[in-house]
Amino acid sequence: MGKGGNQGEGATEREAPMPAFRWEEIQKHNLRTDQWLVIDRKVYNITEWSHRHPGGHRVIGHYAGEDATDVFLAFHRNLDFVRKFMKPLLIGELAPEEPSQDHSKNSQITEDFRALRKTAEDMNLFKSSHLFFLLYLAHIIVMESIAWFTIFYFGNGWIPTVITAFVLATSQAQAGWLQHDYGHLSVYKKSTWNHIAHKFMIGHLKGASANWWNHRHFQHHAKPNIFHKDPDVNMLHVFVLGKWQPIEYGKKKLKYLPYNHQHEYFFLIGPPLLIPLYFQYQIIMSMIVHRDWVDLAWAISYYARFFITYIPFYGVLGAIIFLNFIRFLESHWFVWVTQMNHIVMEIDQEPYRDWFSSQLVATCNVEQSFFNDWFSGHLNFQIEHHLFPTMPRHNLHKVAPLVRSLCAKHGIEYQQKPLLQALQDIIRSLRQSGQLWLDAYLHK
Repeated sequence: MGKGGNQGEGATEREAPMPAFRWEEIQKHNLRTDQWLVIDRKVYNITEWSHRHPGGHRVIGHYAGEDATDVFLAFHRNLDFVRKFMKPLLIGELAPEEPSQDHSKNSQITEDFRALRKTAEDMNLFKSSHLFFLLYLAHIIVMESIAWFTIFYFGNGWIPTVITAFVLATSQAQAGWLQHDYGHLSVYKKSTWNHIAHKFMIGHLKGASANWWNHRHFQHHAKPNIFHKDPDVNMLHVFVLGKWQPIEYGKKKLKYLPYNHQHEYFFLIGPPLLIPLYFQYQIIMSMIVHRDWVDLAWAISYYARFFITYIPFYGVLGAIIFLNFIRFLESHWFVWVTQMNHIVMEIDQEPYRDWFSSQLVATCNVEQSFFNDWFSGHLNFQIEHHLFPTMPRHNLHKVAPLVRSLCAKHGIEYQQKPLLQALQDIIRSLRQSGQLWLDAYLHK
């Protein structure tokens, strides 16, 4: 009898009508103060809750007025846990006659991609090898130890100092790729363990902030190469990128720098200064302004460890100079690797593409080899990483053939190139954008 009573109560709840919305109405709610989005044909009002979103309010706000089903699946590891937070935000569903995709996005590509994702799940490609990541961490610790031993045994002369700096820059670059894995929740099954490990990796091993990285990097993944949404293409008037921006700057006679020479001054202010100057300032200010004391404590632990280790050899001022030289070297590595996959691709305003297509036009791959995998932290599989951010990096090469097949089926270009060509294409792309600016500046 009790069981029957519960069924009756549940039936009453199921019979309660849920408001139905058309895309025309949903797309109006795309303002910072009024945000709706759609997941699995359910409509959610995220206006107030977005500021409590663990990934930051901007990344979720970038999908206001749109279908966010695929980005929701891509970013979250434990879907059942996340859906508990969504229930109070549910305000209705799409009207039965409305398509699941907004802005006439390609529904067939979306359907095929979701089938591909299901195949990857059945192949256990989202299951990580803890041994892989343990060994990866071990090789970083070994490099840190070798660096100290070099100075301890050979002294602080120029040659040992330069060798040590290169070893530490290498360990820092590799620690950067490793924290990236934990930040994307791709190591442990439980998100909590990934978050804890991420704070240790990026804080204690690199002196940076996990929250700063999350809020910045997730926006890049959500809307790669989209102006005003991807912070990685916000160049603060230093560079003009793609085709649309340089022409707009040229027509408006904007000349903050001689952009027709940006492929030349890139070598002076791009790779050398991003980490030691811009990122350092941004990270410290972010932790202070947002009162992120936990991340600040982790960052302080890195600096304490570094200075305790190297002040006895170089003194306070020497250790500071030594640290910034390491940052200078690491910055070159980081910039070339991260830009070879994106800056050469389409960079434009919001085109409202489906998830699969939007990642393919904004990313490209570099050929696989043991060195390329290690050098780039497996970001040579940038396409697959963008499509499946929570997939452990050691499985990206396994899903790549499936992605190539789907691209071939729908006539979507799948770009893959040798490492040296990818690096050269950065300069080629900057030169082309600079020339577009000059032509528009002089003739329009």
